[in-house]
Amino acid sequence: MLLFFALCFVGIAIAGASAYIIFWPLSLVQLRDLHPEVRERLGEGAFLKPSVMWWLLSGGYRETGDPAFTGLATPARVALSTVIFGLSGAAIMWLWSVAP
Repeated sequence: MLLFFALCFVGIAIAGASAYIIFWPLSLVQLRDLHPEVRERLGEGAFLKPSVMWWLLSGGYRETGDPAFTGLATPARVALSTVIFGLSGAAIMWLWSVAP
């Protein structure tokens, strides 16, 4: 039963990854077009760069003050949080299932 719940958590993580793949590139395009100074600060390869992911999770994107950008970045933040939650839950369930 624990492995079933672990698989359910993996499904949640996949759903979060799908949403992240949709919203985060749209957010980065918005940065490129309207906020090049922020885009320069984030650097190249911002899609999967750990420091940029932490910037997104910590809410640093709100400093732009652009409602269009924050409207795209907020779902990306929720999606990234969902991925972390899903993978953490799956890991906990798996570890619980292999514990003696």
